[in-house]
Amino acid sequence: MPQNYQMDRETLSCVICLDLLRDPVTTTCGHSYCMSCIKGFWDGEDQRKIYSCPQCREAFTLRPVLKKNTMLAALVEQLKKTGLQAAPADHCYAGPEDVACDVCTGRKRKAFKSCLTCLMSYCENHLQSHFESTKLKKHKLVEPSEKLQENICSRHDEVMKIFCRTDKKCICYLCTMEDHKGHDTVPAAAERTERQRELEVSRLNIQQRIQHREKDVKLLQQEVEAVSLSADKAVKDSEKIFTELIRLLQKRSSDVKRQIRSQQETEVSRVKELQEKLQQEITELKRKDAELKQLSHTEDHNQFLHNYPSVSQLSEPTDSSSINIRTLRYFEDVTAAVSELRDKLQDILRNKWTNISLTVTNVDVLLPQPEPKTRDGFLRYSREITLDPNTVNTELLLSEGNRKVTWTLQPQSYSSHTDRFTDHPLVLSKESLTGRCYWEVEWRGGGLLSGVGVAVTYKNISRAGSESVFGQNDKSWSLYCFIDRYVFWFDNIHTPISGPGSSRVGVYLDHRAGILSFYSVSETMTLLHRFQTTFTQPLYAGFYVGYIGSTAELCKLK
Repeated sequence: MPQNYQMDRETLSCVICLDLLRDPVTTTCGHSYCMSCIKGFWDGEDQRKIYSCPQCREAFTLRPVLKKNTMLAALVEQLKKTGLQAAPADHCYAGPEDVACDVCTGRKRKAFKSCLTCLMSYCENHLQSHFESTKLKKHKLVEPSEKLQENICSRHDEVMKIFCRTDKKCICYLCTMEDHKGHDTVPAAAERTERQRELEVSRLNIQQRIQHREKDVKLLQQEVEAVSLSADKAVKDSEKIFTELIRLLQKRSSDVKRQIRSQQETEVSRVKELQEKLQQEITELKRKDAELKQLSHTEDHNQFLHNYPSVSQLSEPTDSSSINIRTLRYFEDVTAAVSELRDKLQDILRNKWTNISLTVTNVDVLLPQPEPKTRDGFLRYSREITLDPNTVNTELLLSEGNRKVTWTLQPQSYSSHTDRFTDHPLVLSKESLTGRCYWEVEWRGGGLLSGVGVAVTYKNISRAGSESVFGQNDKSWSLYCFIDRYVFWFDNIHTPISGPGSSRVGVYLDHRAGILSFYSVSETMTLLHRFQTTFTQPLYAGFYVGYIGSTAELCKLK
C-alpha cells in the first residue's frame, strides 16, 4: 500500500463498539461490523425473529450467515502497522464504567484482556507481549475484570490456585499448611474441570427441560387452536340446529294458522249458506202471510173457498235442528292444544338445558381436576339420568318416571325396537355421559342371592347373546352388588372387591381422564374400585337386574 494513501480510521471502525474492526464481516446490505458485535446485536433480536442492520435498518427474515471480510481484515491489520492508531479516539480510553489497563500511564486505555496469572489487565498495545513471549503465551487470558484481586489470598497475599473441598473455598498454597492443613484439597483447575462437567450435565438437563417445555407450549398452542376450532364449529352447528328448530316452529305456526283460517272459511260458508236459506224462507213466509191476510178480507165466500187451497199451501221448512242456544266454543281447543305443546317444549328445554350446560362446562383443556374427596364435592358433578324405554328388556318394569327398574315375572308389553335388549334383563340410560359426571343408585334385593349390576357402556354394545351382558365384553364396565360382596367385571374378567355393604352406590366418571370409580355411600363414602382406561366414545349408564324382587333406582340428588 503506498505511504501517501491515507486510511480513514473511522471508515474501518465498527459503529457498534466504536473500535477498529475485529474479525470484520459485511452484511448483504453492504455495512461492516466486528463479527462478535453484530452477532451480539442479532442475539438480542432472536425473539422477534426479524434481524436488521444497525445502520440502514434493512430487515432480514432469516438470520444472515456471516463470513469474514478478508479484504477489510487486511486493511485493518495494515492500519495497525502504520501506527495511525497511535492517536486513538476518545472511545478507546477507559471511562468510569470500564476496566482500565494497569500498564498505561497518564490517561489509561480500556483493558482488552485480563491475565489470571499476572492478575493485571492490559489494553491491546500492552497485551502484545503476551502474544509474542513464549512464557507469557501460557498465561490465562480472560475478558476484562475488576475482580482480579479476589484471586489473591487476603491473609498471605498469594494467588489462590487451590480449592479446599472441606470448606468449599479457594485458598493459596500457604493456607494448606495452616488453617486448611489435613483438608481435602485439589488444584482449582481440577475442581473447575469437575464442576464444569457437572455444569455441562446441568445445562444438558436444562436444555432438555427447555425442549420439553417448548414442546408443551407448542402442544398447548395446538390445543388452543383445537379448542377454538371446536368452539367455532359448536357455535355454528348450534346456531344451525336452533335455526332449524325456529323454522320448524314457524312452519308449524303457519300450518296451524292456515288450518284455522281454512276451517274458519268452511264453517262461515256453511253458516252463511244456511243463513241465506232461512232468509229466503222468511221472505216467502212473509209473502204467504200477506196473501193469507188479503184472502181473509174477501167477502165473497165462493171466491175465498176457491183461492184458499192454493194460497194456504206452504213449502218445506229449512232444517235448522243443529242450531242450539248454547255457549259457543269453536277454536279454543286449538289454543289449549298449542299451549300444551308449549308447556311440553318448555319442560324438555328445561330438562335438557342442564345437560347441555354441564356438557359445555365440562370442557377441560388442561390436566383433569383431581377426584373429589367428599360427597359434596361429588355432588357438584351430579347428573339427572333417566332410563330409556327403547332399551329395557321385557322382563323389567320401569317406574318412577323411568328412574326405577324392577325384575318381574310378567313380561311387559313394550313396542318393538332395535335398541332393546332381548336375552338378558338389561337397560341403558337415555342420556349419554361425557366430561365429569356423578350419580347414585339405590338397590334392593329379594334374598341372599339377589343383586344388581351397576354399569357404564358404549351404545354400540350387542343387544343379544352373552356379548350383551355388562362386563363380559370390552365395551362395558360393571360393578355387581350383592348382599355380602362386590364383583367388578370388564372384558369377561371378574375381580372380587371388598368393601362395606351398602344399598346405595355412587358412580364417578371423568370421561376425558379415563377414570371410572365406584363408591359405597352411607354416612361416609368408601372407594370400592377405581378403573383407569381411555374412553373412545360417549358412555351410557346401565343396570343388570336379574334376580326375583331386585330393583335399582337412579337417585334424585338435587
